[in-house]
Order: sequence, then structure tokens, then C-alpha cells
Amino acid sequence: MATFTNRATLTYNGNVRNSNIATGELVEVLSVSKTAVVGEYGAFDEVTYVVSIVNSGTTAFNGLTVTDTLGAYTFDTSTLYPLTYVDGSIKYYVNGVLLPAPTVSDTTGELVISGINVPAGGNAIIVYQATTNDFAPLDSTSSITNTVTVDGETLSSPITASETVTALDEPDLTINKSISPSVVPENSRVTYTFTILNYGNTPADAADNAVVTDTFDPILTDIVVTFNGTVWTEGTEYTYDEATGVFATVAGNITVPAATYTQDPATGEWITTPGVSTLTVEGTI
Repeated sequence: MATFTNRATLTYNGNVRNSNIATGELVEVLSVSKTAVVGEYGAFDEVTYVVSIVNSGTTAFNGLTVTDTLGAYTFDTSTLYPLTYVDGSIKYYVNGVLLPAPTVSDTTGELVISGINVPAGGNAIIVYQATTNDFAPLDSTSSITNTVTVDGETLSSPITASETVTALDEPDLTINKSISPSVVPENSRVTYTFTILNYGNTPADAADNAVVTDTFDPILTDIVVTFNGTVWTEGTEYTYDEATGVFATVAGNITVPAATYTQDPATGEWITTPGVSTLTVEGTI
């Protein structure tokens, strides 16, 4: 609600008379809220946003424009946008009825949705997706806040709503496998190397119960297992069946440090350096 004042002036025969000051109160009948369906994000994740506009008045608001900052923040002298609108994802409901998609543009970095109508005593709901991109921070203290602004000729002033999503605090593991030598004479030694990468902002520790399993075919015999250069003991850190070739690490022994994140000073893009652990299994083939 906003208070406004007004005073009139009367002039006659060279005289000037001012009226009293009249005071009024302008009551806003349009409100907006914004919600993320899931409040956390990871690298190149899709975030679904719901924008709800409610009209408690007796007159419709037509031709409104909704602008979303897509998490814009200042970096050096530039503005970076950590979210990218998913083209064609928008859904537009008026009083619960799905209508044709409104006009959408995101050429300036921000998302602009135009042609939104909100009937008297009714509501409009806009649902759309955006993905995190190279400008989205990922460390454990990071978040993205984006704001929507609703504006139009029939509004006395724009109305806004914001939503904040936070970076996921969890490991994000991948595994690669290689063999050396790649051409192996029979009855000779071969080494399998498993490289485990963590792109997440927290380490994978014993509580995460990471396990590597493999079935060696041809079966290996007389194996030696190392993890990050330390020789492991069968039965304590791993199990192996020479009859079947089935290998498995014991849960809780695979650990991988967290990734580190640096922001390119020129472009503002975030660069992820994954944490790395290496498991090797050497045996006779």
C-alpha cells in the first residue's frame, strides 16, 4: 500500500489560494510470488520455476510483462547470467486453464514474457525451466537468486518477487577404466586402472559407501590392488574370486576429495577441477 497527497490551487483577481492537502491510500490488488520446484542445483541442472500472479481486485490487468533476471550478478564490469532459459518450456495458466504460450524473449540475458493477463479476482501461473550454465557457482556456499518483475501500463508501480536456490552439497562421481598394456601376451601381467573423479563440492568419504565392482574376463590371477599408491589387503579393502573373476572393493574404502572451483578472471566462467582417486588392479592374464 502507498500513500499519496494532492493540493489544489485557486487563482482569482490576482489572488492565489491553496487548498488543504488531501491524503489518499493506493491499495495494491496485484501480487506475485516465485517458487523453485526444487531448491537445489548442480552443474548444468534444470530448475523449474513457478510464478504466480494473483488479482484480488475487481478489474482485470491485461498486457502485463514479466521479466526474470535469470540470476544476474555483477562480475568486474560485466553482468553474468548463471541460468539459461529452456526454449519452449513455458506453460501459461489462467484460473487453472492452460492457454497458448505467451511471447518469450531472452536476447538481453534476461527472460522477458509479455502478453500476460490476470482476470479480476483470478490468477495467472507461469511455469518454465532454466538450466545452470558455466556462470553458475558450484561451491558449498553458493546460491543463485533471481527476481521476477511484473509491470504494465495499468500498474501504478512494478511488483517483484525473488527465489533463491542453493548449490547441492554432495559428491558427484564418475569412473574411467583403462588397461596397460593394451596388447597382452597370454600368461603375462596386466594392469587395470580405475580413475574416479569427483565433480561435487564435498568429498566422497567412508559414509558414502562407494564401491567399485568388476568381473575380469579373462580372469586375473595373483592380483595386487593399490588405491592412491597404497597396497590394499584382500578381505579388508577388497574381495576377489579367482574362480569367477568377480572383484569388489569393500564399502567405505573408496574416498575421493572434493572438486575445486575457480572463476576465469577474463570471462567469469567457472572452471571445475575434479578431485581424483586412482584404483589399480594388477594380475596375470
